[in-house]
Amino acid sequence: MKKRIADVSSGEEATSQQKPQNVNKIEERTDNNDKDTLKRKVLVLSTRGITARYRHLMEDILKLLPHGKKESKLDTKDKLSVVNEICELRNCNAVVLFETRKFQDLYLWMGCSPDGPCAKFHVTNVHTMSELNFVGNNLLYSRPIVLFDSVFDEMAHLKVLKQLLSWVFVTPRGHRKSKPFIDHVISFYYLDNRIWFRHYQVVHVKGNHTSENVSHEKFLPELYEIGPRFVLDPIRIFQGCMEGSVLYENPSYVSPNQVRRSLKLQQAYKRRLKLKRKEAQKTRVEENKLLSDPVEDMFRS
Repeated sequence: MKKRIADVSSGEEATSQQKPQNVNKIEERTDNNDKDTLKRKVLVLSTRGITARYRHLMEDILKLLPHGKKESKLDTKDKLSVVNEICELRNCNAVVLFETRKFQDLYLWMGCSPDGPCAKFHVTNVHTMSELNFVGNNLLYSRPIVLFDSVFDEMAHLKVLKQLLSWVFVTPRGHRKSKPFIDHVISFYYLDNRIWFRHYQVVHVKGNHTSENVSHEKFLPELYEIGPRFVLDPIRIFQGCMEGSVLYENPSYVSPNQVRRSLKLQQAYKRRLKLKRKEAQKTRVEENKLLSDPVEDMFRS
């Protein structure tokens, strides 16, 4: 599978192809200007009612963002546009919001503040680092290699999502908290109309010599998965941050409420069939019941 690597220093794709015009807003923020790169800060927060599992996922993502800032929980009664004011107070120009509904559904908002754009995802197949317990490990706050599937360069909405993900997960060059090492890879794959997130450690293992005359040892890079794991199902892309007109809407997205409703209807249908079979069996027993013999009744008396 062909892949392209986002430049870890500036957040731009390491290719010479011409970029589309519909992502000019994000390109202005991902230029090679060192001042703008150092000012890149991501606000990470959640709404009230978040479960322990999703809170651990948020903590795992915070470990991948040395330029991230954690904020207290957002009240569900407030409008999501309040996030722009919080970003302004914390001097952040990007936001990652974990929104939980009914204590079981997780939605991820990711966007650039305050002008946008912004994307809303439904997060499924969540597995935190403590649950997976993989052997891979990386240096805390080291700079990652951000890897994208080649499909992200073929569709218009995926190009916007690629720039948003690069803006959030690419560590700025020269950030005061970042370490000058590159020992892990953050990869995004597109399959079944969803984005699959994987995180790997780069380990150099001693390999075989290419020739007998080579005196130095050859080390080959290998990938060991670290975690976490989750899948992003795109729902909508908005023009602004947490608001604005809808630029893209996923036609294949099905809400979890609708899925649960269809499962309940299916279970109710099976229950009705079971009751009908019981009633039919009862009527058959009544119809096939033998008449009493008068001779036996005489001896019984």
